[in-house]
Amino acid sequence: MKNFAQKFGKFLSGMVMPNIGAFIAWGFITALFIPDGWIPNEGLASIHPHILTYLLPILIAAQGGRMIGGDRGRVMGAIAIMGCIAGSDNTMLMGAMAIGPLAGWIIKKFDQAMEGHMPAGFEMLINNFSVGIFGMIMAIIGYYVIGPIMGIILSVLTAGVEFLMSMSLLPLVAVFIEPAKVLFLNNAINHGIFTPIGTTQALETGKSIMYMLEANPGPGLGVLIAYWLFSKDKMTKDSAPGAIIIHFFGGIHEIYFPYVLMNPMVIVAPIAGNICAILFYSITGCGLVGASSPGSIIAFMSMSPRPQMFLTFLGVVIAAGVSFVVASPIIKMAGVKSLEDAQAQTASMKAESKGLTASTTAVKDAGKVKKVVFACDAGMGSSAMGATKFRNRVKAARPDLTVINTSVDNIPADCDIAVVQTTLVDRAKKSAPQAQMVTIGNFLADPALDALYIQLTTGDEAVVKDSGENTDPIVPTEVPNKKKVMTAEGIRLNQTPGTKEEAIQAAGELMCELGYVDATYVDAMQEREKLVTTYMGMGIAIPHGTTQAKGTVKKTGIVLFQYPDGVPFGDEKANLVFGIAGIGDEHLDLLAKICEVLEDEEVLEKMKTTNDVDWILKQLT
Repeated sequence: MKNFAQKFGKFLSGMVMPNIGAFIAWGFITALFIPDGWIPNEGLASIHPHILTYLLPILIAAQGGRMIGGDRGRVMGAIAIMGCIAGSDNTMLMGAMAIGPLAGWIIKKFDQAMEGHMPAGFEMLINNFSVGIFGMIMAIIGYYVIGPIMGIILSVLTAGVEFLMSMSLLPLVAVFIEPAKVLFLNNAINHGIFTPIGTTQALETGKSIMYMLEANPGPGLGVLIAYWLFSKDKMTKDSAPGAIIIHFFGGIHEIYFPYVLMNPMVIVAPIAGNICAILFYSITGCGLVGASSPGSIIAFMSMSPRPQMFLTFLGVVIAAGVSFVVASPIIKMAGVKSLEDAQAQTASMKAESKGLTASTTAVKDAGKVKKVVFACDAGMGSSAMGATKFRNRVKAARPDLTVINTSVDNIPADCDIAVVQTTLVDRAKKSAPQAQMVTIGNFLADPALDALYIQLTTGDEAVVKDSGENTDPIVPTEVPNKKKVMTAEGIRLNQTPGTKEEAIQAAGELMCELGYVDATYVDAMQEREKLVTTYMGMGIAIPHGTTQAKGTVKKTGIVLFQYPDGVPFGDEKANLVFGIAGIGDEHLDLLAKICEVLEDEEVLEKMKTTNDVDWILKQLT
């Protein structure tokens, strides 16, 4: 049920978020030019009802149609919503969220039915007339059915809100808002429910308290300040000031969610803070003239009517103060998880809210897939090993399949499937919007990779066999020790385990000592680990620098630190920590060799405990 709510919430916010600039423009026009605005202007104020009545619903419906039916769905959604607008006296933001995806789904089903059956020469005629005819039908349905129904639903919700306000019960909605935010339903609540209701109220009164319920940055600010002052965990304490800036001025509320997850009891603090703020705003009659997105203090205040700016700011202060007072003793008394673990939990929850969990990944047209790209931040270590291991695994069944690795920002345009870690999915989608995404936890031993292998080798589509052309898979050419990428001086055995930061520091300093990198590369290795873990699975970690740090690499080199007792990398322990600095592809030979070692469990286990440096060099070179 939670996963369904998250996916549904993500879908709703997915229709609104790309168009949030239009909401902001509408809010500014309202705040500036209405009679009670900063610079009243009757002519310019006349723009605002047209944006609200037509532009915003059309943008949302078009985006919803596009999400389901592509560009043809986008046109269908825009046509269909006009029926809803004409068929109801209410603002059709919610109607757009309903009819846009429905219109996109209908044209998508039509296109699927016509696939392979379209008469030659009639493609353009059929494509254009199908959108026109079905769009007209959907507009009629919107006029007689969806528009009136959504008007009734909006009226009921608005009446419910007015009842809560009249009974002074509106502050209690904070009991549901704050936990829902931590489950990453914040955008769905704000833009799927509160914004439509608030827009209706603002149309009548010029402002609405509904815009203030979720977007107030005060509750989260109080939690972060409490952690900054009273946390016993040094990493958490040191990270809080940066999180405060990102949350309060950047409006990224997600930044404080891990701090709540470290100690679930802390959720009481933002709930209490928001209750007090909503109560204060209800008593003083405050409201915003438009949606505040992102929820920063800058956006929050810019949407405030001029006469109420002080009261609006005071409500933020009240929320932050109450949240701080409640959170402080909880943080002082309770033992908390590390911020790192909480961030990992947050990333997992956020991935679920976006529908990115590896367990739900299904590859379409597996037999037609020709190129699989493993992508990590720098495209140097993690993805290289993952690609090599998967290539060796799949080459017998799919000799036609190309498996390569690259950085997440440089995925090639002909990529069919991109394999990335969860926290890099958004960047991968920007780099390769045409590719199917397979999300994983690590590049060596992940259930999603097993599922991908099965789908690519046993899919319904026939596997393309070698037709006589050179379709051998891409495998790094082995040139034994050509550049002495690894030497005996770069191997340290029987090391005493500490933290992963200490292990990464030791590997970086040794690479610097051997002349592989500049000293600044070591800091880049630590930054890379904060972005996404370099733990690969099977007791192996491969820390390396970020993409931006490649310029500090003097020559290709790899060092190895052996920790028989294991160094904690999150919930896993790494016995072998390879530090990598690579120029071009010079290090790929050794990574391929490491992958070969991984196939032999006895060799891998011996490597984790042996005292023989020469034996390790022989295995890896």
